[in-house]
Amino acid sequence: MADSSFDIVSKVDKMEAENAVNQARKEVAQRYDFRGTGASVEWAGEAILLKANTEERVNAILDVVQSKFIKRGISLKSLESGEPYASGKEYRLEIGLKNGIASDQAKKISKIIRDEAPKSVKSQIQGDELRVQSKSRDDLQSTISLLKGSDLDIDLQFINFR
Repeated sequence: MADSSFDIVSKVDKMEAENAVNQARKEVAQRYDFRGTGASVEWAGEAILLKANTEERVNAILDVVQSKFIKRGISLKSLESGEPYASGKEYRLEIGLKNGIASDQAKKISKIIRDEAPKSVKSQIQGDELRVQSKSRDDLQSTISLLKGSDLDIDLQFINFR
C-alpha cells in the first residue's frame, strides 16, 4: 500500500484579504469618530497601509482591520504589523501578510512531528511548505490535531490529504 500524505502550508487567501480591507475601508469612512481625522485604509503593494492624524486613531483603525480579518476567517497570526510612525502631519502603520513557512519555523514544526507524533510519521521540508507522510491515515490525522494544538506563531493550513 502506498504512503498517505498531506502538505502543511501557511498562505493567506488574497481575495479574502482584499474583501476584509474593503470592508474596513467602508467602516472607517462611515464611522463618526473617524470623521476629519484623515483616516484611511489602503493597499500599498503587498502590505496594507493605515493612515490617520494621531497614533491612537491609527491603532483604532488597526482594531477595525483586525476584526474584519477575523470575520473573513483569516487568522491574526497571518498579519505582521509594525509600530505607528509619524510621516509629515499624519501617522502611518503598515501591516504585512505572512505567506509561506520560514525555514526556522519549518524546522520547529518538523521537530514537533519527530518528537511527539507517532513514529511512522515522517516530515520533509520542501521550500516554504512541509510534506508529511505515513502508512496510516489515522497517524496523519493525529499529527494534524497535534499541530493544531501546539502553540506556533504562524497560521497553518493542511492541504492535499491523500
